[in-house]
Amino acid sequence: MTAADRIEAAEEIGLTHRVRGAVLWRSGSQIAAQLVTWTATFLVIRLLNPSDYGLFAMTQVVLMFLSLMNGYGFANALVRSEKVTPLEIRQMFGLLILLNGALALGQILLAPLAAAYFRQPTVATLLQIQALLYVATPFIALPQALLSRRIDFRGQAMVAMVSALLSAATALACAAAGWGVWTLVAAPLVLFWTQAVGLTAVARSLVWPSFRFKGAGHHIRYGGAMVAIQCFWFLQSQSDVFIAGRLVAPHQLGLYTTSLFLTQILAGKFVPPINEVSFAAYARMQDRRDAVAAAFLKTVRLVMLIALPFYVGLATVTEPVVLTVLGPKWAETVPLVRALAMAMPFLTLQILFAPATNALGRPRAALRVAMAGAAIMPAAFLIGSRYGTLGLARAWLFGFPVLAAATVALSLPVIGAKPAGLARAIAPGLLASAAMAGAVAALDWALPVLPMPARLAILASTGAALYAGLLFAFARPLVEEVLGLALGRAVPAVVQAP
Repeated sequence: MTAADRIEAAEEIGLTHRVRGAVLWRSGSQIAAQLVTWTATFLVIRLLNPSDYGLFAMTQVVLMFLSLMNGYGFANALVRSEKVTPLEIRQMFGLLILLNGALALGQILLAPLAAAYFRQPTVATLLQIQALLYVATPFIALPQALLSRRIDFRGQAMVAMVSALLSAATALACAAAGWGVWTLVAAPLVLFWTQAVGLTAVARSLVWPSFRFKGAGHHIRYGGAMVAIQCFWFLQSQSDVFIAGRLVAPHQLGLYTTSLFLTQILAGKFVPPINEVSFAAYARMQDRRDAVAAAFLKTVRLVMLIALPFYVGLATVTEPVVLTVLGPKWAETVPLVRALAMAMPFLTLQILFAPATNALGRPRAALRVAMAGAAIMPAAFLIGSRYGTLGLARAWLFGFPVLAAATVALSLPVIGAKPAGLARAIAPGLLASAAMAGAVAALDWALPVLPMPARLAILASTGAALYAGLLFAFARPLVEEVLGLALGRAVPAVVQAP
């Protein structure tokens, strides 16, 4: 082995250990933070009314649209750059301040128009207060990018935990005090501002901003591509609330959006942290596409090994989950949750592709996927809206398999993986989940009448034991791999080839 080979091998081992630590810190902290957040959220759901969530969902359409231009895509350009100068950091900070200042002002001015569109005057005041979120964004996006560039997620994990605790405490206190929909505004404000202070301190990223952008064109071009992708993603993900907001009452919209929250817990809360670490790791190996392809398939295998039983199980035992977790006043969400849960495995798979294609310097692949989603999902929602919120839920079930297929066709050749390899990556979780669902459904039919919490406990524990047993019997290496990663002994999916 030559000296160059030894240096490259040492660097790869170092990257392996750094990514392993990043996965454990990022995913572990996310689990801990989400347990805190979920506990508070489900308690708050019991205290608030569906109409509160309906009003809040209306504001999120505007907030999420404007947030597409908040600069996270530009900041991510720092993550994949080989070298970053102090001037580039100052330029990025200046760009983030300009963008978010303009967004805050724009939201304040647009708020009355949004209230008129949804025919809900309260929406205007909610949006004007939520404009404070943009002021905090530069102090979150820049330190996150700098820490991710170093594959340093320990500090981020600690800040995330503290922020989650303070936000959860705020939500519970406001809900108990009878703040209603304002509870849903106060908690994110506390979350954002504690993250802004904490991340800036951890990354030591407080610099004097530069508003002269000479030489920053490559960062701006990359960020512009990310903004374009996010704009199409907005059409894909928010057109349902935009369409339904004028057609249904806040109560019905609240039922629908709460069903989405429950079913998107895994795809929306646990997969993004994995994607953050994956993007940083893929970017470090972007010159070796075979390594990226192998790492991508292993990530898919491990994520789907967790996602499939979660969603298949949720679709199988929807009624006891809803009545136990949300409470009887949310019983109307049962058919919505069941339909959405069946669609979420396709969403989970679909969002795993973009980190790999973006890290390879091919954002056009993700842009084409986003354009496909912007065509497929709004069309599905327009058709589904004729049948109320249940029609919207079923639109996910029919639209997302089509979008997932389009994503595979457009992205897999860029990554360099084969369709057969993708199928093999998904198969263990899919087969074991299908067998588990059949057994749990039969048990549910055979059980006598029981209190819903007891019924859920029996069904969930049986399903988990059966799923683990099937994997241990027929895919034991995968079980050992997952256990090894959890205990810090295995090389994580984003580095080691299968």
